[in-house]
Amino acid sequence: MAQHTLLDPVTVLSGVGEKLAEKLAKLGIHQVQDLLFHLPLRYQDRTRLMPLGSLRLQQESLVEGVIGLTQVSFGKRRSLLCHISDGTGSLVLRFFHFSKSQQQQLAKGRRIRCFGEVRKGPSTLEMVHPEYQLVNESGVTPVDAALTPVYPTTEGLHQLSWRKLIRQALALLDEQQMPALLSPLDGEHPLLAYQLNEALQFVHLPPPDSDVQQLINREHPAQKRLAFEELLAQQLTMRQVRKQMQQHDAPVLQGDSPLAQQLLGNLPFPLTGAQQRVLQDIYRDIKQAIPMQRLVQGDVGSGKTVVAALAAIAAVASGYQAVMMAPTELLAEQHFQTFNNWLSPLGITVGWCAGKQTAAQRRETIQALEAGEIKVAVGTHALFQDEVTFANLGLVVIDEQHRFGVHQRLALRDKGRKTNSYPHQLVMTATPIPRTLAMTAYADLQVSVIDELPPGRQPVTTAVVADSRRDEVIERVHNACLQKRQVYWVCTLIEESEHLQCQAAEDTAANLQAALPDLTVLLVHGRMKSSEKDAVMQAFKRGEADLLVATTVIEVGVDVPNASLMVIENAERLGLAQLHQLRGRVGRGSVQSHCLLMYHPPLSENGQARLKCLRESNDGFVIAQRDLEIRGPGELLGTRQTGLPQFRVADLLADQALLPAVSRAADKLMQQAPDAAEALIQRWFANKIDFGQV
Repeated sequence: MAQHTLLDPVTVLSGVGEKLAEKLAKLGIHQVQDLLFHLPLRYQDRTRLMPLGSLRLQQESLVEGVIGLTQVSFGKRRSLLCHISDGTGSLVLRFFHFSKSQQQQLAKGRRIRCFGEVRKGPSTLEMVHPEYQLVNESGVTPVDAALTPVYPTTEGLHQLSWRKLIRQALALLDEQQMPALLSPLDGEHPLLAYQLNEALQFVHLPPPDSDVQQLINREHPAQKRLAFEELLAQQLTMRQVRKQMQQHDAPVLQGDSPLAQQLLGNLPFPLTGAQQRVLQDIYRDIKQAIPMQRLVQGDVGSGKTVVAALAAIAAVASGYQAVMMAPTELLAEQHFQTFNNWLSPLGITVGWCAGKQTAAQRRETIQALEAGEIKVAVGTHALFQDEVTFANLGLVVIDEQHRFGVHQRLALRDKGRKTNSYPHQLVMTATPIPRTLAMTAYADLQVSVIDELPPGRQPVTTAVVADSRRDEVIERVHNACLQKRQVYWVCTLIEESEHLQCQAAEDTAANLQAALPDLTVLLVHGRMKSSEKDAVMQAFKRGEADLLVATTVIEVGVDVPNASLMVIENAERLGLAQLHQLRGRVGRGSVQSHCLLMYHPPLSENGQARLKCLRESNDGFVIAQRDLEIRGPGELLGTRQTGLPQFRVADLLADQALLPAVSRAADKLMQQAPDAAEALIQRWFANKIDFGQV
């Protein structure tokens, strides 16, 4: 095989024809070296035979015994049962799919070796459909010399095929060695003393004396060495994105302006120190002729909207347009009303763009945007549409970034593209992202944090109650309303069906109205028309109702300072971040507020941990870190949307301790060995995502 190289197409390997090459290409495997980075998901230990008497449930084991009886059982499903023993114990092998010849082959007295998972059978331990071979009674059949890797696969590609292919790639690696791209980092981290080639050989073929548990837990130094390199490659891709963006021009905007001072003078509250600090970060960025890419994180109620409004004023004061986009109509409408209230008195025209506009309204908005008559546009995904164009877009603000895909974010950025000029971009989220995750997922953005709540805000107290105490909860709602306070009652269902959720909310509203006839109960849910939802929310804000029954559409919604109690039904069914967002609807005034999390017993261990975390903390960052530990990074960020490639060996949670060193290593490589940085990106991510488009 010496004439071939690791950079050759996979078709040079024995057994790889056109069809197999197509299947491999779907997994991003084009060259021989790509196979080396297709790393095992887990390992099986076939290096030693286990006595039948020592088997434990759910353990994957290699066993050998003599067949004492083979019979067909006619239960719910016909199955072939093969009873084996080895002098220390016995085991049943069960086959649901079998042939007459297989039945004859498994004859009494034959010696059989099998590998499978040990399960509990009706009368004794058993293996269902184990891998097996009949072995010679007289000769000795050797066991495997290394742990057996199990690879991620796709339809029509069996583990045996993977092992054959990867052994061929490893043989080439033995002859040629992989270029050591991290040599500029020698001495930077103890893991880097482990050579890449050694690490690859080890993870694909771990020797039998390896610590199996350490490998299964992904804690072996060879795995950590590969995780370090993969995280570094990912970090470099994001730095490259930032660097590419910095090649573009952006409009130079003035930060502070008389208009900004006018808004600050009109506001009934002063900015907090954290808001002022973040605003200075933004002003510093937009004064430069390269596009700002800044993420502003701020907990629920920390005052991100006013910061966004002041950034929009900076664009308008400099002769440009600004756009603010939100993921839901309800939130976009609230931003539109807030911006309109704040900016109209300054003579700034605020426009609205959403999917539910009539064709005539939409046409009018699009014309006004193109003519430059609308200075600040607020809307939903509708702003992405091709026909929406701006006269001179200077700033894009995106709220709740994690709800949008990277490509949607870019589509909006391209709206302001004139020749080679891009608008500045401000991304906001009220879902605090743990620092380790932000370092990875948003390495292309600068990060600012509003870590201070406005003065006078009291933390919300949270209690967890079983739904069997529903009558007590209703009584508490009644007492709060008698004290002239308002209450939210949130209905959640495990079903995805919006129809069922709305039905549940309607039933709950009717039941609460019957139980509390002296109170005014309103209802809001996702199937109502936008105008109806808005009317209900505004009526609740004006104090025309005591109790608002809602689905999770109010996760982000109207600011009602008089609402001091929230009840969330089936709280165990929601993620921590969403519960924290919902809880943020109360505690917006100066009065002490409360949140009751109702659950349906029994609670799982996971459910208990989540609700306990909310009861003990009001800090969004603490909650986000716990959410990360419970649910993992993919769900927290919406990885399917973020454009982040799935990692092959790294685990953002398990490997977060490596991230500071990875970040330093990325800085050094980009400065001292840019060619090595580029080669590293190609090695790990060349076929996974087109980062040039991000």
